Amino acid sequence: QVQLVESGGGLVQPGGSLRVSCTASGFTLDTHDIGWVRQAPGKEREGISCISSSDGATYYADSVEGRFTISRDNAKNTVYLQMNSLKPEDTAVYYCVTGPCLLYGSSWYQEYADWGQGTQVTVSS
Repeated sequence: QVQLVESGGGLVQPGGSLRVSCTASGFTLDTHDIGWVRQAPGKEREGISCISSSDGATYYADSVEGRFTISRDNAKNTVYLQMNSLKPEDTAVYYCVTGPCLLYGSSWYQEYADWGQGTQVTVSS
């Protein structure tokens, strides 16, 4: 049974940092592309990052480029999202998802398959 479990969310002040984790069970993460999607109250979900299983290529939404970093630790079967210089508008539930990272012209998107339960990130003073 495929299961994704996010952890590491919490309350952080603007300008601070936080690292959220996604640990998989039932399958090995290194054979899957993994992404992070967030959804804030009253807003559409936003795919913010994706990491390829084939070549380790990483992709970011413009809203987080330069502030967030996605990485994987295959030995721990875990993918991380390091979030720096956090802003109040980063407040959302963060989900990790499986599914291929796909290029479309100069952009990218992900076809979502399995989802974790999400972890809340709140950026507030």
